[in-house]
Amino acid sequence: MFFKNRESFVTTDIAKFFKGFEPSISQTTINWRVYTLIKRGVLKRIGKGIFTLETINYFVPEISLKSKTLSKKIKKDFPYLEFCIWNSSLLNEFTLHQANQFFLLIEVEKEVTQAIFLYLKENKYSVFLEPTKDVFEKYITENNNLIIVKTLITEAPTQNIDGINTSSLEKILVDIFCDEIIFSAYQGNEMRTIYNEAFSKYSINRNKLLRYANRRGKKEEIKTYINTSLRQQY
Repeated sequence: MFFKNRESFVTTDIAKFFKGFEPSISQTTINWRVYTLIKRGVLKRIGKGIFTLETINYFVPEISLKSKTLSKKIKKDFPYLEFCIWNSSLLNEFTLHQANQFFLLIEVEKEVTQAIFLYLKENKYSVFLEPTKDVFEKYITENNNLIIVKTLITEAPTQNIDGINTSSLEKILVDIFCDEIIFSAYQGNEMRTIYNEAFSKYSINRNKLLRYANRRGKKEEIKTYINTSLRQQY
Protein backbone atom coordinates (compact mmCIF):
# COMPACT_ATOMS: atom_id res chain seq x y z
CA MET A 1 0.00 0.00 0.00
CA PHE A 2 1.38 3.40 -1.03
CA PHE A 3 0.88 5.12 2.36
CA LYS A 4 1.31 2.08 4.60
CA ASN A 5 3.16 2.79 7.88
CA ARG A 6 3.41 6.49 7.03
CA GLU A 7 2.17 8.71 9.81
CA SER A 8 1.85 11.71 7.49
CA PHE A 9 2.34 12.72 3.88
CA VAL A 10 2.06 15.84 1.75
CA THR A 11 0.11 16.94 -1.30
CA THR A 12 2.87 15.93 -3.73
CA ASP A 13 2.79 12.38 -2.31
CA ILE A 14 -0.94 12.17 -3.04
CA ALA A 15 -0.39 13.49 -6.57
CA LYS A 16 2.32 10.87 -7.14
CA PHE A 17 -0.08 8.16 -5.96
CA PHE A 18 -2.85 9.16 -8.38
CA LYS A 19 -0.43 9.66 -11.29
CA GLY A 20 0.78 6.10 -10.79
CA PHE A 21 -2.65 5.00 -12.04
CA GLU A 22 -3.55 7.96 -14.23
CA PRO A 23 -0.40 9.65 -15.61
CA SER A 24 -2.41 12.39 -17.34
CA ILE A 25 -4.56 13.32 -14.33
CA SER A 26 -4.82 17.08 -13.81
CA GLN A 27 -3.97 18.91 -10.60
CA THR A 28 -7.54 20.20 -10.45
CA THR A 29 -8.85 16.62 -10.36
CA ILE A 30 -6.32 15.68 -7.70
CA ASN A 31 -7.36 18.65 -5.57
CA TRP A 32 -11.01 17.69 -5.91
CA ARG A 33 -10.29 14.09 -4.90
CA VAL A 34 -8.33 15.27 -1.87
CA TYR A 35 -11.25 17.51 -0.89
CA THR A 36 -13.69 14.61 -1.29
CA LEU A 37 -11.52 12.24 0.77
CA ILE A 38 -11.29 14.81 3.56
CA LYS A 39 -15.08 15.25 3.54
CA ARG A 40 -15.54 11.47 3.73
CA GLY A 41 -13.10 11.24 6.64
CA VAL A 42 -10.60 9.08 4.76
CA LEU A 43 -7.94 11.79 4.86
CA LYS A 44 -7.33 14.08 7.81
CA ARG A 45 -5.55 17.40 7.44
CA ILE A 46 -2.96 17.97 10.21
CA GLY A 47 -1.21 21.01 8.75
CA LYS A 48 -0.97 23.09 5.61
CA GLY A 49 -0.60 20.53 2.83
CA ILE A 50 0.04 17.74 5.38
CA PHE A 51 -2.32 14.77 5.80
CA THR A 52 -2.69 11.50 7.66
CA LEU A 53 -4.81 8.36 7.42
CA GLU A 54 -4.61 7.72 11.14
CA THR A 55 -7.22 8.54 13.72
CA ILE A 56 -6.39 11.93 15.17
CA ASN A 57 -6.21 12.33 18.92
CA TYR A 58 -6.84 15.91 19.98
CA PHE A 59 -5.59 17.31 23.25
CA VAL A 60 -8.55 18.26 25.42
CA PRO A 61 -7.33 19.27 28.90
CA GLU A 62 -9.42 18.80 32.00
CA ILE A 63 -10.55 22.16 33.37
CA SER A 64 -10.24 22.39 37.14
CA LEU A 65 -13.03 23.73 39.34
CA LYS A 66 -10.78 26.64 40.34
CA SER A 67 -10.21 27.53 36.68
CA LYS A 68 -13.94 27.40 35.98
CA THR A 69 -14.77 29.54 38.99
CA LEU A 70 -12.11 32.13 38.19
CA SER A 71 -13.00 32.24 34.52
CA LYS A 72 -16.66 32.84 35.35
CA LYS A 73 -15.74 35.57 37.82
CA ILE A 74 -13.40 37.38 35.41
CA LYS A 75 -15.95 37.19 32.59
CA LYS A 76 -18.58 38.71 34.85
CA ASP A 77 -16.42 41.63 35.96
CA PHE A 78 -14.46 42.07 32.71
CA PRO A 79 -16.98 41.00 30.03
CA TYR A 80 -14.91 42.17 27.07
CA LEU A 81 -11.54 40.90 28.24
CA GLU A 82 -9.66 38.36 26.13
CA PHE A 83 -7.83 35.92 28.40
CA CYS A 84 -6.52 32.35 28.60
CA ILE A 85 -6.47 30.24 31.76
CA TRP A 86 -4.72 26.92 32.40
CA ASN A 87 -3.02 24.96 35.17
CA SER A 88 0.56 23.70 35.09
CA SER A 89 -0.70 20.42 36.60
CA LEU A 90 -1.69 19.23 33.11
CA LEU A 91 2.02 18.90 32.28
CA ASN A 92 2.16 15.84 34.54
CA GLU A 93 0.57 13.87 31.71
CA PHE A 94 3.77 14.29 29.70
CA THR A 95 6.57 14.35 32.29
CA LEU A 96 8.82 11.61 33.59
CA HIS A 97 8.96 13.09 37.09
CA GLN A 98 5.56 13.98 38.51
CA ALA A 99 5.41 17.46 40.01
CA ASN A 100 3.39 18.03 43.17
CA GLN A 101 3.42 21.82 43.11
CA PHE A 102 1.36 23.65 40.53
CA PHE A 103 0.27 27.13 39.60
CA LEU A 104 -2.59 28.60 37.66
CA LEU A 105 -1.74 30.80 34.69
CA ILE A 106 -4.01 33.63 33.66
CA GLU A 107 -2.83 35.31 30.48
CA VAL A 108 -4.44 38.60 29.54
CA GLU A 109 -3.94 41.47 27.15
CA LYS A 110 -0.79 43.40 28.00
CA GLU A 111 -2.63 46.64 28.82
CA VAL A 112 -4.67 45.02 31.60
CA THR A 113 -2.18 42.69 33.32
CA GLN A 114 -1.78 45.15 36.20
CA ALA A 115 -5.53 45.61 36.56
CA ILE A 116 -6.17 41.84 36.68
CA PHE A 117 -3.32 41.38 39.14
CA LEU A 118 -4.79 43.99 41.50
CA TYR A 119 -8.30 42.59 40.99
CA LEU A 120 -7.21 39.10 42.05
CA LYS A 121 -5.19 40.47 44.95
CA GLU A 122 -8.21 42.42 46.20
CA ASN A 123 -10.19 39.17 46.04
CA LYS A 124 -7.66 37.52 48.38
CA TYR A 125 -5.95 35.29 45.83
CA SER A 126 -2.23 34.52 46.11
CA VAL A 127 -1.12 36.08 42.86
CA PHE A 128 2.09 37.18 41.13
CA LEU A 129 2.54 39.39 38.09
CA GLU A 130 5.19 38.34 35.56
CA PRO A 131 7.52 37.06 38.35
CA THR A 132 11.28 37.48 38.02
CA LYS A 133 13.61 34.54 38.56
CA ASP A 134 14.39 35.73 42.08
CA VAL A 135 10.72 36.11 43.02
CA PHE A 136 9.82 32.78 41.44
CA GLU A 137 12.54 30.89 43.32
CA LYS A 138 11.80 32.59 46.65
CA TYR A 139 8.03 32.49 46.74
CA ILE A 140 6.50 30.34 44.03
CA THR A 141 8.51 27.11 43.96
CA GLU A 142 7.78 26.56 47.67
CA ASN A 143 4.04 27.15 47.41
CA ASN A 144 1.08 25.57 45.69
CA ASN A 145 -2.13 26.78 44.09
CA LEU A 146 -0.72 30.20 43.28
CA ILE A 147 -1.82 32.33 40.36
CA ILE A 148 0.56 33.88 37.85
CA VAL A 149 -0.69 36.70 35.66
CA LYS A 150 1.20 37.23 32.44
CA THR A 151 0.77 38.78 29.02
CA LEU A 152 -1.24 36.89 26.42
CA ILE A 153 0.69 36.99 23.17
CA THR A 154 -1.48 38.21 20.30
CA GLU A 155 -2.82 35.43 18.06
CA ALA A 156 -1.86 32.80 20.63
CA PRO A 157 -3.42 29.41 19.72
CA THR A 158 -6.02 28.86 22.43
CA GLN A 159 -9.04 26.56 22.51
CA ASN A 160 -12.48 26.77 24.07
CA ILE A 161 -13.41 23.90 26.38
CA ASP A 162 -16.87 24.06 27.94
CA GLY A 163 -16.92 27.82 27.58
CA ILE A 164 -13.45 28.25 29.11
CA ASN A 165 -10.71 29.76 26.96
CA THR A 166 -7.67 27.63 27.69
CA SER A 167 -4.35 26.75 26.09
CA SER A 168 -3.86 24.48 23.11
CA LEU A 169 -1.09 21.90 23.24
CA GLU A 170 0.82 23.81 20.56
CA LYS A 171 0.81 26.90 22.77
CA ILE A 172 1.93 24.95 25.83
CA LEU A 173 4.88 23.41 24.00
CA VAL A 174 6.06 26.82 22.82
CA ASP A 175 5.49 28.43 26.23
CA ILE A 176 7.59 25.94 28.18
CA PHE A 177 10.37 26.43 25.64
CA CYS A 178 10.24 30.25 25.81
CA ASP A 179 9.39 30.92 29.48
CA GLU A 180 12.44 29.52 31.19
CA ILE A 181 11.66 31.21 34.50
CA ILE A 182 8.06 30.12 34.94
CA PHE A 183 8.74 26.66 33.55
CA SER A 184 12.19 26.20 35.04
CA ALA A 185 11.20 22.77 36.39
CA TYR A 186 10.47 21.57 32.85
CA GLN A 187 13.74 22.37 31.10
CA GLY A 188 16.48 20.00 29.87
CA ASN A 189 15.62 16.31 29.67
CA GLU A 190 12.17 16.90 31.13
CA MET A 191 11.20 19.19 28.26
CA ARG A 192 12.49 16.68 25.75
CA THR A 193 10.27 14.06 27.41
CA ILE A 194 7.27 16.41 27.27
CA TYR A 195 7.76 17.06 23.55
CA ASN A 196 8.16 13.38 22.72
CA GLU A 197 5.12 12.36 24.76
CA ALA A 198 3.00 15.16 23.32
CA PHE A 199 3.90 14.35 19.71
CA SER A 200 3.37 10.60 20.22
CA LYS A 201 -0.01 10.88 21.98
CA TYR A 202 -1.72 13.77 20.21
CA SER A 203 -2.08 15.45 16.87
CA ILE A 204 0.22 18.47 16.82
CA ASN A 205 -0.40 21.14 14.20
CA ARG A 206 3.16 22.14 13.37
CA ASN A 207 2.09 25.13 11.34
CA LYS A 208 0.09 26.49 14.26
CA LEU A 209 2.95 25.74 16.66
CA LEU A 210 5.55 27.47 14.48
CA ARG A 211 3.34 30.49 13.81
CA TYR A 212 3.04 31.03 17.55
CA ALA A 213 6.76 30.39 18.02
CA ASN A 214 7.36 33.07 15.41
CA ARG A 215 5.16 35.48 17.38
CA ARG A 216 7.47 34.80 20.32
CA GLY A 217 10.62 35.22 18.25
CA LYS A 218 11.67 31.58 18.62
CA LYS A 219 10.55 29.93 15.39
CA GLU A 220 13.93 28.74 14.15
CA GLU A 221 15.08 27.62 17.59
CA ILE A 222 11.95 25.55 18.18
CA LYS A 223 12.00 24.11 14.67
CA THR A 224 15.59 22.95 15.26
CA TYR A 225 14.68 21.64 18.71
CA ILE A 226 11.82 19.55 17.33
CA ASN A 227 13.93 18.15 14.50
CA THR A 228 16.76 17.14 16.84
CA SER A 229 14.88 16.13 20.00
CA LEU A 230 12.05 13.86 18.89
CA ARG A 231 12.78 10.17 19.04
CA GLN A 232 11.01 9.77 15.73
CA GLN A 233 9.61 12.24 13.23
CA TYR A 234 5.86 12.64 13.51
